[in-house]
Amino acid sequence: MDRCIVLNGDYTFLNTVGWKRAVCLMIKGKIEALKYTDKVVRNVDGSEIRIPLVVKLVKVIRMIYKNRVPFTKKNIFIRDAYMCQYCGTKQNLTIDHIVPASRGGKNTFENCVAACKPCNNKKNNRTPSEANMFLRRQPHAPTISEFFRIKMEALGMYAYLKELGVY
Repeated sequence: MDRCIVLNGDYTFLNTVGWKRAVCLMIKGKIEALKYTDKVVRNVDGSEIRIPLVVKLVKVIRMIYKNRVPFTKKNIFIRDAYMCQYCGTKQNLTIDHIVPASRGGKNTFENCVAACKPCNNKKNNRTPSEANMFLRRQPHAPTISEFFRIKMEALGMYAYLKELGVY
């Protein structure tokens, strides 16, 4: 696992960072490791450092939460679990507008889904019902907590957060 879960000083979830960044922050004394992986790195002087899996900031930082998840292509893919919402494949993904942009469809979570290129080409400039295609799930705008949960599940880290009582 290349990522490390970062918790705030009050044990609320913040984000993930790469293991190298986590080790640097540990050495600087800015974070404490709560759980380690089985991997070890060796310094030039021969000392060993265990790679952290879950870390906690020493100080609590004040979080000003956004009221919604930003609309981006990556966030659409995360919400849809990197899967085409028409056929279920996980290859050659693009973004498809349910109501086509040429017909006034907006760039919103409720109007965009992940779709493979063949399905996107088959649907073309039509709505799913006109193309006789059906969505696996109705698209929605995820909440901040739902989005973090989906992201952590995709990274395979949700079980560790649940074990620590964060979720």
